[in-house]
Amino acid sequence: MDGTFEAPRYGAGSLADLGPSVLASLGVPGEHDTLGLPPVRRACVLLIDGMGWEALRANRAHAPFLSGLLDGAAPITAAFPTTTATSLTTLGTGCPPGGHGVVGYQVALPGGDRAMNSLRWDPEVDPETWQPRRTVYQRAEAAGVRTAYVADGAFEDSGFTRASARGGRYVPAGDRAALVDAAASVLRSAERCYAFVYHSDLDTAGHLFGVDSPQWRLELGRVDRLAEAVAAALPPDSACYVTADHGMVDISPEGRIDVEGDPDLAAGVRLLTGEARVRQVHALPGARADVLAAWREGLAGRAIVVEREDAIARGWFGPVTPGLAPRIGDVLALAYGDTALVAPEAEPSESRLVGQHGSLTPGEVRVPLLRVAPGT
Repeated sequence: MDGTFEAPRYGAGSLADLGPSVLASLGVPGEHDTLGLPPVRRACVLLIDGMGWEALRANRAHAPFLSGLLDGAAPITAAFPTTTATSLTTLGTGCPPGGHGVVGYQVALPGGDRAMNSLRWDPEVDPETWQPRRTVYQRAEAAGVRTAYVADGAFEDSGFTRASARGGRYVPAGDRAALVDAAASVLRSAERCYAFVYHSDLDTAGHLFGVDSPQWRLELGRVDRLAEAVAAALPPDSACYVTADHGMVDISPEGRIDVEGDPDLAAGVRLLTGEARVRQVHALPGARADVLAAWREGLAGRAIVVEREDAIARGWFGPVTPGLAPRIGDVLALAYGDTALVAPEAEPSESRLVGQHGSLTPGEVRVPLLRVAPGT
């Protein structure tokens, strides 16, 4: 990789490998246990949005339970881009982004003139057509393993949930206590079962205040107690895997580059997608070479700028299914250091965030994989 970047380890230690490995540990035929997980009858994945490996290790004192699991553990990688929509779909399908097609926070729709926010979805886009891969929940249920998706009820009927997690029972749980109760109930509901538990408050604290903030550390302590409570509620012959969808880095106000307002960067651009740490630029017909040159010159020392084909060849998206490549920008700019490529007019809220993610620096791409068993 270039400088401080780290490529996703699809097939060797990534979120794409976690779902199939968990299913294999539950005895689901045809699933490959890349991560070497021991056989169990019941499994839980507790995903803490935004809890990167680097930030967790730097704040061990604020998370004593999780810190006790770090020794002997190693990080896995998120998907690329290192963003919630892409990583949750990668975990939910067991497939890298190039195969499931949710290739960013904002993705170009057919025609290239309009973007869809993958988390908010577009009512005109059918989730099962946009993301046709069978999910790990569907595969588990077909093999007789009961599944449940435990998260805030606001996400239950969303297009994104249908794209990334269809096939299992959705269990609404609005706070930490409800998450613990729901997870325990699901794990005791059948002889073989799989519960996915999602919690987002740490990510919110990081975006608003940064990972180097008292607010983030306070929330990390709460997350630590959540993980400890889930561990205490585990039934026999079970395991819980604590992980995350991405890490996060803090960006100063001086580090924000307005890619909308700079005439050199805006020239020839048809559509901007992605997010502030990884911009995907869709060029006007015939303008790709000029856009590539302008972005490389304008962002020298702040971002790596490559063409779509180069990003695919480097394996950042994994193997790309024919027909899905146009969803990826013609030009990609991966920020590093204290840099965010903001679009204040199109994304006023996102542009002001302190904590950002999406690129492939260690702080963004490395996430924990911590195993908890009954009695831990």
